[in-house]
This record gives sequence, structure tokens and C-alpha cells, in this order.
Amino acid sequence: MRSPPFWPYFIKSYCFIFFYYIFLVRLLISQVLPDYLKAIIDYIQVSSTILNGGVPLFLKRSGSWEKVTYPNARGLRLAGLLCSSRKKGAVLIVCHGFTGSKEGGGRALEMAEELGKRGYAALLFDFSGCGESEGDFADISLTGQINDLKSSVDFCLALGFERIILTGRSFGGTTALCLGGADRRVAGVCTWAAPSEPFDLFNCKRDQLLREKGGLVPLSGEQGTVYVREGFFSDLRQHDLYGRAALLTPRPLLVVHGSSDSVVPDWNARAIYEAAGEPKEIRIVEGADHQFTGRHLEAWAALFNWLGEHFPQTSAKPDLA
Repeated sequence: MRSPPFWPYFIKSYCFIFFYYIFLVRLLISQVLPDYLKAIIDYIQVSSTILNGGVPLFLKRSGSWEKVTYPNARGLRLAGLLCSSRKKGAVLIVCHGFTGSKEGGGRALEMAEELGKRGYAALLFDFSGCGESEGDFADISLTGQINDLKSSVDFCLALGFERIILTGRSFGGTTALCLGGADRRVAGVCTWAAPSEPFDLFNCKRDQLLREKGGLVPLSGEQGTVYVREGFFSDLRQHDLYGRAALLTPRPLLVVHGSSDSVVPDWNARAIYEAAGEPKEIRIVEGADHQFTGRHLEAWAALFNWLGEHFPQTSAKPDLA
């Protein structure tokens, strides 16, 4: 009796191996490759930043980027990136959030590029103890951040800028509003996802947190768990954000917030808006979370429209894609 031909079994085995290989390749592409690509892209961006004197190379598309440093009131060096083609007119000082950095994960850099296309300069800086600025993050306080921001205002005025506009996200927005209300040199303020009662926001977690040696309290931030000193909480009680908002008038205020912000609910935005005098605007971005994930272009558009109304610049205004 003749044995059955071998080739049908060979073809079946080959097809099984082929489709199994395709499955593994697709799994690799969908699960593993993106992480490798992200790592490669991050490496290229970091390397280009180092080679380009601290300025991200891929952002040299418009305007002029310059890495800057200047001292704060305590003599610590603050690090910043200045996007400006000229040292006059209006400049936006951008304040990052709690535990954040001036680059804002790249988004703040992109926003500064869009501002440059519209004729506005932008200063992105690290608060002391954050990013490339000197200092210990454990020493953070709202008073300290206000003083850092004041030093940033001093720096921009010394460069020759005529109008100072403050914008900040989350705790950076709180800082911007606190200084803006007290410092008449500030022409206007825009807050994004800013807590109106920062003491209550942070203190509600404090009693549940484990105290560490040295009086340090762990808090969750955008970059993971960080440690702050007990004085951080007592300092927060010294600041009346609603009172500072009221002092801003007749200078304009824009309050931007996401309707789905679970970290700082949007009632904070409405409370700030109600406390402020005219002129004021509020923009609630539907569906946006605390980081405006996937909705940041709407937040940018609100800022750009507000700037165009209150601080018009002689510049083309391209559509925001």
C-alpha cells in the first residue's frame, strides 16, 4: 500500500507557522513597537536639545527660541525658554502645574510656537525645585511660586517687553491669579484648571497620608509621588484666591476648565469667575479632563481669541488645525 503524499501535511504545517508568525508580528507592532518608537523619539529629542544649547531642535520652525536663566528672590537660578522674535510688545509667562516643568510634555512648547505665529512672545520657566531650576521641591510653597513668578515678570520687563500676561495650568494657574491680582504690572491673567481653594484640595488628603521622618508629607503629582514640608499647607491658608481675583479688575481674566476634570472639578472655575470683576470670561471645555487630553486645541483657541480681543498684535492669525 502506498503511503499518503507528504506535501499536504507540509503545506498545512507551513500555513499554520505562517499565520502564527503574522499573529506574533501584529502583536509586536501593536504592543511593543510603540514603546520602542517612543523611546527612540524621546532620545532624539533629548539629544537634539543638548546639542542645540538646551533648546528643542525640532521647534526651530518659527520665531526665535532662547534658553535663559535669571535669579529669584532667594538667589536660586530659574531656568526658562523664551520664544520671541523681538523683545517688545506682549509676552505670555506660562506657569506649569504642580510637579510639572516648563515644557509641559511638549504641549507648552507647541502652544508657544502657535503664540509666536500670532505675534506674541512666550516665556516658559521652571519654578524653583522643578525641572532645570535650582532648589529642593520639598521646599515648595504658594508664596515661593508667587515670588518666582514675580522674578519672571521682572526679567521680562528688563528685556523690554511692555505688556505682561500670565497664564498657568492647575497650581500654576492659582499662582498666576495670586500674583496678577496683587501686581499692577500684570496686564491680564488666564487660568486653566486652577483650584480656587488649594488648601482644601491638598489638605483633604493630608490626614490620610503617612508622615515621613523630617516632617515630609507625600503627595501625588503629575510626575508621581513627591514630598513636601508641613509648611506647604500652612502657607496655603495665607492666600485668598477670591480676593486676588477681585483685585484683578479692570484688567481682563479668562478662566478655562474641563467639564470632566476629576482632580479639580469645574466648580472651581465658576467660583473664580464669580469672585472676579469685569472684564472676565469663562470657557468650560466639554469632556475635557484635568490635562485637557485630546481637547487642548479648544483650550488654546479660547486663549488665542481672548488675546486677540484684549491684546491685539499686528500679525497674521493662522487657523489652528
